[in-house]
Amino acid sequence: MIARIQQFATLSLLGFAAGWACFFAYRDCYALASAGPLLVLFGYGTFLATEFCLLFVFGADETIERPALFQLVRAWWGEFLRAPQVFCWRQPFRSRREPDSVQSTLPGQRGVVLVHGFFCNRGLWNPWMSALRAHGIPFVAVNLEPPFGSIDDYGGVIDDAVARIEAATGNTPVMVAHSMGGLAVRGWLAKSDAAERVHRVVTIASPHHGTWLRGLGALERTQVATRFICYYGSCDNIVFPASSAILAGADNRHLAATAHVQMVYHPDILESVLKCLEPMRETASGAIRSAARAPESR
Repeated sequence: MIARIQQFATLSLLGFAAGWACFFAYRDCYALASAGPLLVLFGYGTFLATEFCLLFVFGADETIERPALFQLVRAWWGEFLRAPQVFCWRQPFRSRREPDSVQSTLPGQRGVVLVHGFFCNRGLWNPWMSALRAHGIPFVAVNLEPPFGSIDDYGGVIDDAVARIEAATGNTPVMVAHSMGGLAVRGWLAKSDAAERVHRVVTIASPHHGTWLRGLGALERTQVATRFICYYGSCDNIVFPASSAILAGADNRHLAATAHVQMVYHPDILESVLKCLEPMRETASGAIRSAARAPESR
């Protein structure tokens, strides 16, 4: 469903921009014919800038150093470049490009379960999936459906993905979750009492504090947090203040000058996930880094 929504939005924007350009070019208003489409196609940069301004004003955190202005600008630019790749290409048109792989070429190889966040789908993970497949690492990337449902409704989808990896490898998986996906994983762990079914959980920019989570905290085992690696950033334009993405008792790691979606593709995160996947080839790290950075050509 998310793919269809984003397909409609992307094609509508392109159609409107093309129609605007043709309409004003036909009337010899070439300045308007050029400016209008640019505003339509790249106006999201202004929206992102507003988010970073709000972060700068309201994102102060006593426990985390405020980012420098150049770091915010760098993060804005990174998100400006990354957003159309994700929301106008990978998710709407390439979400099925990389099917799940539950076969391993490495004896004893652990698998990975990839869980996206709000208003996303499995296409978010295409660079990860391509490299994992190339090196024989089993993986399942879920689609959390219905897309606008309760976080509590996603436990079954996550449970099925974990069961597929368990059946294929005989090992507990490493789970990687972005944003709201981290909360969905925590909900599944608590309500299914599934702590023994995961090796590690890596959350990326997940808001670990809030009203819903106060109730969840009462169900979670105290020691479960020690299995978490939580990445957060002081330049996260969605989850701020930055301490919101810190989980007590977890291995919390800060990423500088990195925005919310951009954080998914940070090489340090990919590196840490690979270290949790043993045995593995030494060359896997370089391949994952290259795949995350390279643009998709097909």
